[in-house]
Amino acid sequence: MVAHSGPGRRTVLRGGLTATAVGAFGLAATGPANAAPARPAARSPLAAEPRIYSTAEWGARPPNQQIVVLDWVPTYIVVHHTAEPGNSEDYSLEHAMEICRSIQNFHMDGQGWGDSGQQFTNSRGGFILEGRHQSLDVVRGGTRHVQGANVGGRNSEVIGIENEGLYTDVDVPAALWGSLVQLVAWIATQYGRPVTDIMGHRDFNSTECPGGVLYGRLQELRDAVAGALGVAPADRPSVWPLLRPGAAGPQVRAAQYLLRARGFEDVPVDGVFGAATKRAVVKLADVHNVEKHTCAAMVRSRTDETGYLGSDIWPLITPKVRAGENADVEKAVTTLHRAGADRSHSAGVLTATDWKHLLA
Repeated sequence: MVAHSGPGRRTVLRGGLTATAVGAFGLAATGPANAAPARPAARSPLAAEPRIYSTAEWGARPPNQQIVVLDWVPTYIVVHHTAEPGNSEDYSLEHAMEICRSIQNFHMDGQGWGDSGQQFTNSRGGFILEGRHQSLDVVRGGTRHVQGANVGGRNSEVIGIENEGLYTDVDVPAALWGSLVQLVAWIATQYGRPVTDIMGHRDFNSTECPGGVLYGRLQELRDAVAGALGVAPADRPSVWPLLRPGAAGPQVRAAQYLLRARGFEDVPVDGVFGAATKRAVVKLADVHNVEKHTCAAMVRSRTDETGYLGSDIWPLITPKVRAGENADVEKAVTTLHRAGADRSHSAGVLTATDWKHLLA
C-alpha cells in the first residue's frame, strides 16, 4: 500500500457536494479516460452485492480529513495483500474487524492519512469490510469514486482491495478467494468495468504486492469474474516485469543496457542486479519523483523494496525509438531476442507494448 491521497488533476467532489451542484458550477469531470461509461439497461447476469460490513459495523474511527469523492468511476480494480500481520489462522469475523481497526490506526497515526487507504478489506475468513468511509455507498451508486491511498500516483483511477495475508510463497485460503471473486464481480458490475481492468498493485508501482502467488492468479481471477458476469474471458494483459536487487538473467542484463542508455555509465552489464544497478534505479526514481511505496498495510514491514524495478520505472528507461538508433538500446533488444523474445515486436519504433512483449 502506498501513500498518496491527494486529488487527481480533475475536479473533485468533497463531502456532500452533489453532482447537480458540480454541474451548476461547471466542475464536471471531462475527458474519456475516467468518464463514467454508459451503463446498459441490463446486464445478464448481474453480480449481486456480497455481504459487506460497513465502517460503522467494525467500529472505525471517524476520518480526520474530508473524504474526497470524485465525479467519475475508477478505471482499475486493484488487488493488494496486507503483508502484515501475516497469515493468521483466526478466520473469525471478530479478527477481520480487528485487522481493519489496526490498518486504520496505522494509516491515520503512522502515515498521517485521513482514513484507511483502501476502499475494501477482504479477510482470510472470507469476510468483506468497507475500508475508507463512504466507499460502500458510493460504489452502490455506480457513478462516482471515493479516492483512497493505495496506489502511488494513480489513486484517482483505482479502487483498492486489501486481502489479509502475505502471499509471496503461500496460496490464499479458499474462503478469501471466494469472497474476492464476489467483491470484484460486484464492483465491476456497478462500474461497468471490463475484466481486463482487474490488476495488481505491482502493475502500477515497483512493489511485491500483492505477492507473487496471488499476483500469479490474477488471470484466474479475471476468468472467474468473467464467469460470474456471464461474459467471455479476456486475454491476459501485457504487463511490466518486476526485478529485485539480487535477481539475475537476461531481463536484468537488458535493464542494465537501458540504464546505460539513460546515462548511468557506471552500471555493469553482467546480468546481475547488484549494488550499482540498484543505485541507478534509486537515482532514476528520485530524479523523476517516483513515489516511495510499500506493500505492507501494517506498521512493520520486513521487506525493503528500495530499488525495485517495476511498472513505474520501466517507462523511464524504455525509449520510443528504433533499436538501431542507440547502441545500448539495440544491445538490450538483442539480449531479449537471444532469450527467446518475439522478434516481431522490435521491427519498427518500439512502443511500451513492444517493450512489454520483449520483456515477457
